[in-house]
Parts: sequence; C-alpha cells; structure tokens
Amino acid sequence: MNLAEIVESALAEDIGSGDITTELCVPADRKASGRFLVREAIVVAGVELLPLLYNEPRIKAGSGTCLEAGQEIATVQGSARTLLTRERVALNFLQRLCGIATLARKYVDAVAGTGCRILDTRKTTPGLRQLEKMAAKAGGATNHRLGLFDAVLIKNNHITAAGGVRAALEATESSNLPVEIEVRTRSELHEALECGATRLLLDNLRPEEAMEWIRIIGGHATVELSGGITLETVRAYAETGADFISVGAITHSARAVDIHFQLELE
Repeated sequence: MNLAEIVESALAEDIGSGDITTELCVPADRKASGRFLVREAIVVAGVELLPLLYNEPRIKAGSGTCLEAGQEIATVQGSARTLLTRERVALNFLQRLCGIATLARKYVDAVAGTGCRILDTRKTTPGLRQLEKMAAKAGGATNHRLGLFDAVLIKNNHITAAGGVRAALEATESSNLPVEIEVRTRSELHEALECGATRLLLDNLRPEEAMEWIRIIGGHATVELSGGITLETVRAYAETGADFISVGAITHSARAVDIHFQLELE
C-alpha cells in the first residue's frame, strides 16, 4: 500500500459508519485549530502523513528533527468535527513513528565515532513496514532490505534447506542482487570466505567472539552483527570493527512517545 492507502485504511477502521460522539456534540459549522505538542524529548517522524489527514497543515518540525518537551510538531485548522474525528489516527501514527525514530537515534548516537552503522530489520508491524522504515531512517538508522524481493539474505534455515554454505552461495551466483550469508560456525565462516562471500552476517556472538571472527575475515567481506544487541551493549559490538549492526528492537519494541493534541476554537 502507498501512504494514502495506509491513512485511508486507518481512518476507515476508526471512523466506520461515523464519529457518533463528535456529530452529536459539535455543531457542523464550528471552526477550530489544533496543535500537536510533544511532552518529552523526541525525534520527529511521520509528519509526511499529516497532509493526508488535514487540509494544509503547518509543519513546524520535519522528520528527523529533535524536539524538547513543549515544542510543536505541527498545527492544523478547519472544521472542528474533522479535527476531532481524525485526532486519534493522527496521534497513533505520530506517537508510534516518532517512538521508532527516537529509539533509532539512541542506537545511532551510542555507536557514534566507531564507523559502524545501525540497520533496521523486517521485524515490523504488518502493513506498516514502509512507514516504520521511514521512521527508522528519520532517526538516523540505515534501511536494510525492504522485503524478501530486493536483496538476498541467506539465513541458517536457507543453508540447511540448500544443503550447505557452498550450495547456497552457488545457487545465488546468477542473481543481480546483493548477496549476504549468515555463518554460524568457524567452519561455515571459512567456507563462505573460500566461496568469495562479500557480505557476512554473524548472529548471537559475544563482542569478544565477534572481534575474533572479524580478524579472521580481515576485510575480505563486510560484516553485520545481530542477535539481542541492546542499547547497553551496542557500543561494545560496534567497537569490534563490524560494519553494521542490525537491531530489530528499533521497530518491534519502540515505545510510543507522548504527543498531545490541543484543540482551540476560532
């Protein structure tokens, strides 16, 4: 789905046959304005959706902007009914996406100066991957593959099903896409390097193990680390010499941030 379809689906889910409360309580001709205010320090994401929800919103802070508590993301004007009916959908998007961007920025800041880049993953909310990856990028993370179609990533179960590292790599030689392979043992690591692998995924290693494996690789392939890496440990992993660290938590465990919609009658 494109962005407009995602927004329309969210509105249809929430409004259904009509916003009963607003239609009963608010006169149809009443005009109002509204402000999206943050109640904590955040990184902004998702403001690209506001023009799909409101007529000519005034965006005060673009995606990627750092805001402190009390600052505005955007203001909107129009029918009070429209502002109220679309309030929750707008907040749901902003709170979720700003939460992802804010968490992504924490990981990016934690590895600053190491030369290692933070990657997002496919561990996203079904149907919202495009939005969540936009938010991760707004926070400074690098987008990994969007889906199963735009890169080859040979994981452990692919290796098992293919019959081994060599068989899996040889089967992808005709692909014009980037090819990355996960290696689980020293034997698989050496076999992948012998086969000319240029992108390696090392999963669930301790930092000291990762550093040792990266010494063996010796710059012959780029290295991605993954597997339960947290804000507390990410710096140690980045200092191993890894090129990338992928963090599923950026999208699957980001906390929705505190954003408030303040309505004022005109």
